[in-house]
Amino acid sequence: MASGVAIHDEVIEFYNLIKVRRQGEEEKERYKLVVMRLSEDLKNIVVDHSNCLKVKDVANTGDVFKTVISKLPSKECRYAMYDCTYETKESVKEDLVFIISAPDDAPMRSKMVYASSKIDLKKKLTGVKFEWQINDHTDKDVLNLVEKLGGKGAVKSLEGKSV
Repeated sequence: MASGVAIHDEVIEFYNLIKVRRQGEEEKERYKLVVMRLSEDLKNIVVDHSNCLKVKDVANTGDVFKTVISKLPSKECRYAMYDCTYETKESVKEDLVFIISAPDDAPMRSKMVYASSKIDLKKKLTGVKFEWQINDHTDKDVLNLVEKLGGKGAVKSLEGKSV
């Protein structure tokens, strides 16, 4: 807690929920995206319930990636855990991607607090393989995430769409 920001217990609970694989009908209730934000007083990292998505929320959207990205505000910072499904030459994979969204248009103080709190948050979220930082709208391009996952030569599709 070097930044002075505490991590609310609910953040850890939701992280554990997004990690768990489910079968059958329960699969639809699994989280696809868990968005986190700073509390109004900037003292706690909390779950941003209005922007979280379950598998059932993206099942018929046509473009899962765009739906996920649309949950990150364009002028406010956020953290997120994204359960990303992608296909490589070898197999279909699902990995958790830690996202820090710190848009250029976000308030400077907010960006500083998010940056200084990131390390403590990531320590609590064990087992995350990939980190993706978004600073402007061009960073939200699917190819930027594909690069994080191994590059266009290795990744054939993301969320069922060819890349």
